[in-house]
Amino acid sequence: MTRKTGQEQNVVLFDGVCHLCQGAVKFIIKRDPGRRFRFASLQSEAGKRILQGSPRQDISSERIDTIVLYQNGAYYTRSSAALRIAKGLRFPWPLAYGFIIVPRFIRDAVYRVVAANRYRWFGKDETCLVPTKDNKERFLQDG
Repeated sequence: MTRKTGQEQNVVLFDGVCHLCQGAVKFIIKRDPGRRFRFASLQSEAGKRILQGSPRQDISSERIDTIVLYQNGAYYTRSSAALRIAKGLRFPWPLAYGFIIVPRFIRDAVYRVVAANRYRWFGKDETCLVPTKDNKERFLQDG
């Protein structure tokens, strides 16, 4: 995959119908005053386009059970994506990046439990998150 423009260097791909995931996007937006992160749902054409370039077999537009961070040409998933996102937010959230010392198999095991139960615990919409007028430019457009 060719490198994206600067605006697509920090893209958070999320399950657009999951209430927990939508809440996470809203959380990031509120704590990202520098507007470093942009967003696309995993179900969107923009999200699928970004995932097409991934050399990793564990992520695809068919699997929407993880958050994906596309950052500077690399793909991060599950807890690694969440911690790298936290690192890019305003203080005190970068302190959470300290959990990176916990072995990934442990971090991801916890992540997988939450991901497997996210619809049951937090709910699900029939359609993807619609950005507000103020945040529309932070969401990648299809096409």
